[in-house]
Amino acid sequence: MPARRILTRLGLFIVVLWGAATLNFALPRLAPGNPVRERLFQMSVTGGYTQTGINKMVKAYSAQFGLDQPLWLQYLRYLWNSLHLDFGYSLTNYPTTALSLIMTALPWTLGLLVTATAMAFVLGTILGALLSWRKSPRFLNVLVGPLLALSAIPYYMLGLVLVFVFALTLNIFPLGGGYSTGSLPSFSPGFIGDVIYHSLLPAASILLASMGSWALGMRGMMVTTEGEDYMTFAEGRGLRSGRIFFSYGIRNAILPQFTSLALAFGHIVSGSVLVEVIFTYPGLGSLLFDSIQGADYFVIYGIVFMLVLAIAVATLLVDLLYPLLDPRIRTEGG
Repeated sequence: MPARRILTRLGLFIVVLWGAATLNFALPRLAPGNPVRERLFQMSVTGGYTQTGINKMVKAYSAQFGLDQPLWLQYLRYLWNSLHLDFGYSLTNYPTTALSLIMTALPWTLGLLVTATAMAFVLGTILGALLSWRKSPRFLNVLVGPLLALSAIPYYMLGLVLVFVFALTLNIFPLGGGYSTGSLPSFSPGFIGDVIYHSLLPAASILLASMGSWALGMRGMMVTTEGEDYMTFAEGRGLRSGRIFFSYGIRNAILPQFTSLALAFGHIVSGSVLVEVIFTYPGLGSLLFDSIQGADYFVIYGIVFMLVLAIAVATLLVDLLYPLLDPRIRTEGG
């Protein structure tokens, strides 16, 4: 790939991050009210304290969080700190930093949602390709209806159904949580098994709901690919059916799926908020939900920025890897 193209993509990557970071900074400040004052007032009400000295506390905390500075200086500090992934202190868990809360929840989200999304992509892609392949078993056509229905069901709705059936009615799986109450996190086989056991239901809701979309998308692309000249030529040469299916059919039809996969990985947090809330799973989705409820702006800043960063990086990687995935793609000077 020419160096000019790489530099152009990197430049767009930086512009996208800057624009997203600017919106992330500006939008919450358009809302009325002072986040520190609101949070301290909530604490005084729930804790039964009087409001004596609230103004002094607001002034002290505003100075601590930098909210008493001019807006342009707050913006410059925000951009500089974002480059170092320093999002400040949590308003609801002070003096814990927002980054430490994010890094604590991140492994749970990656372990559950990335694995479930990757499995749904692989299974859905292969199943969708088989549904359109002329030489595949006919009984697979029965799956088109269920896959279409699953693709229309949101994650959280399917999660509620799974909780009702397998947790409340059959009592096979726990209602929620990342591990059993009273367990101490460790790398022991018992704790790892407990974590996997608690993750099966939320993973199943994501896997089943998204597998239908992947299968239907791949089925449509394979129908188009089967009519191409190179497929007819490969069959005319007498190549084995399996080689034609994987090397000529899936290899060419899967390219749009990779683009969708990159966006799906980037949107993991936003698409999983309600799933993690339903199952009380200790990931980024639950952290974002709690932060919105508690008006913890700095944690919200951090999660949204990490989300935008994930989408931008995934899109950049796919764009740079496309010429390797498809040799037909030629760039200027390539």
